[in-house]
Amino acid sequence: MIDLRSDTITLPTAEMREAMAQAPVGDDVYGEDPTVNALEERVAEILGKDAAIYMSSGTMTNQVAVRTHTEPGDEILIDKNAHIYFYEAGGTAALSGVICSLISGERGVFGAKEMEDVISEKEPHTTIMRPVDLHLPRTKLVCLENTTNRGGGKVWPLEKIAEVEKVARSKNLKMHLDGARIWNAATNLKVQESDIARHFDSVSVCFSKGLGAPVGSALVGSFDFIMEARRFRKQFGGGMRQAGIVAAGALYALENNRKRLNEDHANAKLFARGLEEIKGIQINPEDVETNILIFSLSEMSSHEFAERLSEQDTHMLPWDNTSIRAVTNLMVTEDQILKALEQIRQVVSE
Repeated sequence: MIDLRSDTITLPTAEMREAMAQAPVGDDVYGEDPTVNALEERVAEILGKDAAIYMSSGTMTNQVAVRTHTEPGDEILIDKNAHIYFYEAGGTAALSGVICSLISGERGVFGAKEMEDVISEKEPHTTIMRPVDLHLPRTKLVCLENTTNRGGGKVWPLEKIAEVEKVARSKNLKMHLDGARIWNAATNLKVQESDIARHFDSVSVCFSKGLGAPVGSALVGSFDFIMEARRFRKQFGGGMRQAGIVAAGALYALENNRKRLNEDHANAKLFARGLEEIKGIQINPEDVETNILIFSLSEMSSHEFAERLSEQDTHMLPWDNTSIRAVTNLMVTEDQILKALEQIRQVVSE
């Protein structure tokens, strides 16, 4: 099988399974699971933050971050296609009671002007921070996503992050990064993850995207922020007991699988260049920066395409009626990419 639906669809290696089987465990709710503690200390160190908290999913780490930074009735600024807004089941409203002011970025990336515009379009003033007025919500938080999922794996340039941060700090706004694929972003930019994370008050990272762990994400920030985040994780039902079993997989992935992400990026580029040569498919390989690519079909629906391809045991995700998303991952080799291209040529030509 060739599975390109997501970088989360991976199976633990024998070495990872061994690490999980041998992991010492305790009660994480009481802070007594040594493997969870080791993972939290390590991810905080890598990202250059004081502390971290392990959770079951990136949605939970993002939503706990929003809740920790805000109060009900507050406002956050976020791209209209961001995962926190688009794919987390309305959690910002349901769990934190905040509203989202949506920014129209370019493939999920925006700058100071777009931040200003999203406010000035609604009110007769041009500052990103709403004036003190009992009629208006209080703007509290700016959320970025790196890399961008719906933006096709787009990487935020460091200078663009700094531009957004400068405006946010001038208005006393906090900064949160949905860094589920920060590992891919750092690999693309050839920098350390901490070089990205230093611009943010909190960062969510995922161990099952790209790194190949079976489950888990972490939220990092200051000591005080993470202590408060633990309270909200408990409120959201996220307290875990002997979580070291799965945390061991995340720790193994963190230490062993970050360096190989260049392989996924190279395979995505190879795939994009091959797709560009197939009649009936539109894609610009220059848009492929990391491990996600989105291509368009001109002669059949995406659902028909995906169904025909699945008959050959190759799987991709219909993105909309005319587009397909493919994500390279550690279970897909270069030879499989070439095989998938042959299958696609056959499907499109039929």
